[in-house]
Amino acid sequence: MNLIDTHAHLFLEEFDEDRAQVVERARQAGLTHIFMPNIDSTSLASLLQMCDAYPGYCFPMIGLHPTSVNENFEAELDVVRRHLATNPRFVAIGEIGMDLYWDRTYEAQQRIVLDCQLRWALDYDLPVVIHCREAFEAICEVMEPYRGTPLRGIFHCFTGTEDEARRILSFPGFLIGIGGVVTFKKSTLPEVLRYIPLERLVLETDAPYLAPVPHRGQRNESAYVKDTLLKIAEILQLSPEQVAEETSKNALKLFNQA
Repeated sequence: MNLIDTHAHLFLEEFDEDRAQVVERARQAGLTHIFMPNIDSTSLASLLQMCDAYPGYCFPMIGLHPTSVNENFEAELDVVRRHLATNPRFVAIGEIGMDLYWDRTYEAQQRIVLDCQLRWALDYDLPVVIHCREAFEAICEVMEPYRGTPLRGIFHCFTGTEDEARRILSFPGFLIGIGGVVTFKKSTLPEVLRYIPLERLVLETDAPYLAPVPHRGQRNESAYVKDTLLKIAEILQLSPEQVAEETSKNALKLFNQA
């Protein structure tokens, strides 16, 4: 049974002491690909270093995370622009989006940055990976002009409502990323998942964050995507093998690795 983690930050310092073991555990759990979103210019070197260490297994994205958007956003965007123009190895633009959870100081700038990176996704024919926290309506407003374009991607770490899922699915090129939150006792995702077709789902961890039960509260890692898989299979009343096969196929097609 082959699995894919569509969203993991294994290049962060949380893994500095045992990164090789984390990758080995992922292999042992059946993972064939790990897709890694960038955060900002400070994380790019460690991201690329890890992908160099595990070619054909770890795949890099390039993007400016919304929580890194501040008065310096133009310089940060220029880093993304230059790498897109000179380095063909990136499989997606991510992680991008909007995050209004902590404050709204840079909401206008986040909108500008998101829109710019959506345009680049079309220019370079790359998928996007969308981070959304307390910003669903705002993101939809930025994305609406792109309806009817070839824009495609993943709404990562989805924890929203049935209505929000339907709105995402109304963009035909978009998939919904499900992580460890689906295993949490008070999660509403089990009910919402019943309205999301399997062909529009992918699995993720967001490691080192949001570890699934039974690892909740610990550092997350890619091997734990299997716990999310088992929970989704239980909810959808499908075999784990079928869920693994379909979600992996969805991911490989989106990232042009099929």
